[in-house]
Amino acid sequence: MADIRKWEPFRELSTIQRDMDDFFRRVFGSLTPTGLFRREFRGEWYPALDCYMKDNQLMVHADIPGVDPKSVDISIAGNVLTIRGERKAEWEEKKGGYLFHETSFGGFERSITLPEGVDTANVHATYRNGVLELAMPAKAEALPKKVKVEIEGEKKAA
Repeated sequence: MADIRKWEPFRELSTIQRDMDDFFRRVFGSLTPTGLFRREFRGEWYPALDCYMKDNQLMVHADIPGVDPKSVDISIAGNVLTIRGERKAEWEEKKGGYLFHETSFGGFERSITLPEGVDTANVHATYRNGVLELAMPAKAEALPKKVKVEIEGEKKAA
């Protein structure tokens, strides 16, 4: 049986106010001593990934500018590829000026399921200009296949 409670609108308003304050602090940041807003992004962020086939290889690009490539952890368990790392925050306040900072920082982790037929024993990883590139040889079963779409009501060619 459900509990019956008295509705207390002011208690709910304080919860809503706290949630809204947190939202605006995350979106607009906090005021700096100069009266300007500084946005801070802490915690997890998610680098963009591009996955595509090229020359019988599965290519994965991860945009991770500002991340030390020596601290990136790449692992494969079964057919799941995981990329982990962290971008460190660097703050610099100058007197008489202001800082506008929108770059996310903190730890990240991205996992993707690899298609069957990818040779996970021969992964080649390179890092250049903030982009991590992984190349994995792919067997024929991992390559894309064309599928013809039949349109209902359209006559088939003889």
